[in-house]
Amino acid sequence: MPIDGSLMASAMAGLAFVGCAMGSIAPTPDTRPKRREVVVNGRRVKTIDVHAHCIVPKAAAVIGHPLEAPGLMMDDTSVRLAAMDAQGIDVEALSINPFWYRAERDAAAELIKIQNETLVEFCAASPDRFVAFATASLQYPELAAEQVEYAVKKLGFKGVGVGGSVAGEELANPRFHPFWKKCEELGVLVFMHPLGTRELEPSGRLDGSGLLTNTIGNPLETTIALSHLIFEGTLDRFPGLKICASHGGGFLPSYANRSDAVTRTFPNRVGPLPKKAPTAYLRDGQLFFDTIVFTPEALRHLIAETGSGQIMVGTDYPFPWTSTEVDLVMNTPGLTDDERIAILGGTAARLLGIPT
Repeated sequence: MPIDGSLMASAMAGLAFVGCAMGSIAPTPDTRPKRREVVVNGRRVKTIDVHAHCIVPKAAAVIGHPLEAPGLMMDDTSVRLAAMDAQGIDVEALSINPFWYRAERDAAAELIKIQNETLVEFCAASPDRFVAFATASLQYPELAAEQVEYAVKKLGFKGVGVGGSVAGEELANPRFHPFWKKCEELGVLVFMHPLGTRELEPSGRLDGSGLLTNTIGNPLETTIALSHLIFEGTLDRFPGLKICASHGGGFLPSYANRSDAVTRTFPNRVGPLPKKAPTAYLRDGQLFFDTIVFTPEALRHLIAETGSGQIMVGTDYPFPWTSTEVDLVMNTPGLTDDERIAILGGTAARLLGIPT
């Protein structure tokens, strides 16, 4: 879609890069490093990061949401591009952690309109480096379905981002079925990022050292969300859904066989059984996972539980959880060249419609 210069400049000025509720840390190079080109067995590979954060300040202002990291406000993308070049990331798929799930309907509608239009305009300025996940007011499922349809059919988005819950409600709640139905119908990739297990925080269980609200809370919420989507039948009802769970799917892939075991051990207490063994949902093409698991052994195990075709690179930029995701994929033992190429960018390119 053609964008005029003044609109492009406005969009770029209206985007800030932030992350997972931690203090912002970003590189400030004096000069742009040489772009790292990733090569697998002599073949240049396009690498795609499916987990990278940003925020649209004008949209946040609609409900008075404070900027998480105002120091990362940028009039250009030089710092981010320098980091991408150094890490060997060719394309980032930008997403925004939902902060609007408690907003009133009119405010939420305005916020999402501003947000999605700004994202698409921003990406149009550097189409070879950025794509984005659309946003939606999931607290109003019918409205969210309309927003996703508009974002895909009118604005050209190929994916949509969601939180791990919606103002305390599980994503598997039947009232969200209109949203999931629309995502399935449109064939969009849903990127799910946790908002933390805020229901635990008043108890004090996550107080003390270790930043447990993030360290444990974020992957725990993803684990809970995915488990409900499996056991409540959401994935059965919408078999065409494709959901990418951040942070390697939380804790679920590490202990998914217990979910299989409970269906055998307490079949009368599980509720209506899912159509497949719970572990099958991790492998059968509905669930995908990013690589933010930190070590080659952890990634090897994740792949063993899910299959290499379900894994995509994620960096959590701009937060310094990791800057070596490309090396993590390259150094994980036992992968074929084709598997490395798929994880580095091939699978994301297919799901997000990015030319390779």
